[in-house]
Amino acid sequence: MPDDRPARPQPGWLEVLGVAAAVVIVVLGAAALTGILPGPVRQAILNGPVMIGVLIVGTGWLLWRISRGRPVDDGP
Repeated sequence: MPDDRPARPQPGWLEVLGVAAAVVIVVLGAAALTGILPGPVRQAILNGPVMIGVLIVGTGWLLWRISRGRPVDDGP
């Protein structure tokens, strides 16, 4: 059965670079913020369950988004 949905264009280089730049800025900001925290708080975040929780929740969210697919654009 042929797919009658309209084709959606793939993201271009500008979109990809924009997302990559945003990710780098967020990671550098988080590293800087963690660097200015007091020692015990920093150790709790880096070596404790906080980092593991963030990784689990982030991975779960990403897998959920991938599994949902893109919405179908029915057009006007």
